[in-house]
Amino acid sequence: MKTAHLQPANRPTTAADVPMQPASWDIWDTKYRLKAKDGRPLDETIDGTFQRVARALAEVEATPELREHWYEKFLWALRYGAIPAGRIISNAGAWDHKPATSTINCTVSGVIQDSMDDILRKVHEAGLTLKAGCGIGYSFSTLRPRGAYVSGAGAYTSGPLSFMDIYDKMCFTVSSAGGRRGAQMGTFDIGHPDVMEFIRAKREAGRLRQFNLSLLMTREFMEAVLNDQDWLLAFPLMAQEAEQDQINLHDASQIVWREWPTTQGLIVNENGQVACKIYRKIRAQRLWNVIMSSTYDYAEPGFILIDEVNEMNNNWFCENIQASNPCGEQMLPPYGSCLLGSVNLTHFVQNPFTEKARFDEETYRKVVAVFTRMLDNVVEINGLPLEQQRREIFSKRRHGMGYLGLGSTLTMLGMKYGSPESLVFTEKVTQDMALTGWRVALELAREKGPAPLLEQDFTITANLLRKRPEMARDGIQAGDHIKGKVLHARYSRYMQRIAEVDPQLVADLAETGARFTHHTSIAPTGTIALSLANNVSNGIEPSFAHHYSRNIIRPGKKSKEKVDVFSFELLAYRHLINPKAIPNAEIPEQQLPDYFISADDVTPKQHVDIQAAAQKWVDSSISKTANVPTDFPYEDFKGIYLYAYEKGLKGCTTFRFNPAVFQGVLVKEQDLANTRYRFVLEDGSEIEAQGNEEVEYDGEIHTAANLFDALKEGYYGKW
Repeated sequence: MKTAHLQPANRPTTAADVPMQPASWDIWDTKYRLKAKDGRPLDETIDGTFQRVARALAEVEATPELREHWYEKFLWALRYGAIPAGRIISNAGAWDHKPATSTINCTVSGVIQDSMDDILRKVHEAGLTLKAGCGIGYSFSTLRPRGAYVSGAGAYTSGPLSFMDIYDKMCFTVSSAGGRRGAQMGTFDIGHPDVMEFIRAKREAGRLRQFNLSLLMTREFMEAVLNDQDWLLAFPLMAQEAEQDQINLHDASQIVWREWPTTQGLIVNENGQVACKIYRKIRAQRLWNVIMSSTYDYAEPGFILIDEVNEMNNNWFCENIQASNPCGEQMLPPYGSCLLGSVNLTHFVQNPFTEKARFDEETYRKVVAVFTRMLDNVVEINGLPLEQQRREIFSKRRHGMGYLGLGSTLTMLGMKYGSPESLVFTEKVTQDMALTGWRVALELAREKGPAPLLEQDFTITANLLRKRPEMARDGIQAGDHIKGKVLHARYSRYMQRIAEVDPQLVADLAETGARFTHHTSIAPTGTIALSLANNVSNGIEPSFAHHYSRNIIRPGKKSKEKVDVFSFELLAYRHLINPKAIPNAEIPEQQLPDYFISADDVTPKQHVDIQAAAQKWVDSSISKTANVPTDFPYEDFKGIYLYAYEKGLKGCTTFRFNPAVFQGVLVKEQDLANTRYRFVLEDGSEIEAQGNEEVEYDGEIHTAANLFDALKEGYYGKW
C-alpha cells in the first residue's frame, strides 16, 4: 500500500507557522501568565509574557543604553525559540505581585549531618526553599542505618527512611499551601546498609510520593555485578567510637575505606577516604536484581553513576557531589543552585517534511549566544531564600542551558529518532551549543568579570594530584597554590574535551576565567514544552505519542484532570502538508511518513545512544527516560542499565506503564482502554471500570484511572 502525501508550497516554513493547540494556551494561562490578585491577566498574550521576562533580565545591565539594547536582543531570542525555565517565566518581573518567589528551578540541600538537630534544621531550610518555588535534592546516605546505636540519646536510630518520611510530609504540606506541586530528589549510596529498604520504599502505597529516588552507583559496585562478586554494605565509623571499641582499622573484615561527602568526626586516610564499618556483605548481582525488579515494576529508583559525575565535574577541585535536583539534570554540591533554560530546536527547521528541510545552524548559534547572556543575568535576580544558596550561585554562576523538541525536530527533518543520522545531528547541535556558550563565557568574563570562584587560589593536595596526575607532569606539586580558572579550564575533563575542538578558547579561559563554571544541562521541560512550545517533544526525548492524554493537577479538583494533546510535529504536518493525516491510519490519504515514530518505537539501546551523543558536550547532566512497553521482557530491560554504564552515562531512568502501581503523567488512550480498575464501595460491593471511562464520585466527574490513583495514593481532595 502506497502512502499519498500532498506537496507543500515552495517557501521556507517554520514552527512559528503552526497554530497553538488549546491545551498549550490553557497551561500558559494557568501556570505562567502573570495575573493580579483578583485574577485579572497582566500578561495580555504569550508575547506579553516574553516582554515582561526580557525587560526584567535586561534591567540587570549597567546603563540605560545597555538595558534597552539587551531588552531588544533578549526579546528577539525569546521569539526565536529561547525558553527560560518555568521559575523564570513565571516570576521574572513579577515581584510586585509575588515578592517571595525565586527564578531558580534547581537546588540541593546542605549536607544532612547525622544528628536530630541538623536533620530538623535541613527540613526547615527545605521548607523555605520549596515555598520560594524551587525544587530541592538531598543525599540521605549520611544518616546512620536503622538499628545503629546513638550514644547521645542512649537509644537506637530508626534509620534514614523514617526521616525521609518527615521531608515527604513537609513537601506535600508546603506545596498544597502554595498551589505548586513541590519537587524533591532523594539520593542514596549503593553501599549504605539500608540500601534494600531505600529500593523498596515506594512499594508502600502513598509513601514518599513527593520524592523522586535515585541510587548513587559506583564503578566498584558495577564491576562487582559484572564479575559476580560480594558487595560490602558499610557506614562511616566515628573516630570516638573506633577509639572506645578499640577497632583495628587495618582489619579488612571490619573496615572498608570509601569516599564520603563529609569528614567531620570521622577517620580520614591520605587519599581523602573515610573508614567505614562493615555491617554485612551481599552478592552484588543479588542487590542488582532487586534494583532492576523495582525499577521494572515501579520505575524507581533511578541510576546515577556518581563516579562519572564527579570525574567529569568542571569544579572537580572543590566539590564532592552526592545529590541531584529533582529530575537529575543538575548534579549539585551542598547548597548548590542552578537556573535552567532550553532552546526550542523546531524553530530552526526550514521547509519541514520536505526534501529541502534544513536546520538553520547560523540563527541557532545566534540565539544560543544571546540566551547565554540572558541566563547569566538571572543570577542577579535569583530570589533564593537561604544565604548559603545565594553565596553558592554568586560564586559559581552556574546555569544549565539545554534544548527541547529534539524528537520533533528530527521528525521534521525526515530522520528517525535513534538512527545513525539522528546521532550525528544530536551531537552536532549539542556541540554547537557548548562551543557557543563557552565563547560567550569568555566575552562576558572580559566585560563583567569571571565567576568569583575562578579567581580564588586553591592549595594542591595529594588527593588532587591523584585525581589529575597530568598536573604533576606539568610541574605542579602538593602545596602549590593554583587559580581556580586554571584548574577549571586546563584540568577539568570536560574542558579538555572542548580544547580538542578549540584549544585557543580554552587557553584564553585559563588566562581570563569564565563568567560561569557550568553552561549546559538538558532538562525534561515537560510543562514549558507543552505550553510555550505547543507540545514539542520534551527535552531530548522523542514524542511520547502523537495523540495522547496528559494528567494535570487543577487547584480545587480532587483528582488529576485528563487533557487531550497532540504532538507538535503532527500539528505541523497537518498544517503544512496534509490536514487529513492521523496516526495509525489505514487509508493512504491519511497516513503519516514512516519517520513519524514515538517513544514506543525507539529501542532502549537507541535511547541510550542518543543520550550518549549529547552527554559528550553537556557539562552537567541530562534528564532522560527510556520508555518501554508494558510487555517488554525483563531480561532485556536489565540490559539497558548495563549498556548505559558501558557508554559512560551519568545517569539512566526508565518507565514502563504499570497501571497496577501508578498512573504516569503521560498516558496513551489504548493503555487506559486495556486496563480495568476495581473499586470497593461502602457496602462492600465492587464495581469495575475501564481506565478511560468517566465515573461520577463525590460530586465530580473523574476518569477511572485518575480516581483510582488518587484514592490509592492518598492525595484525593488534597489540592
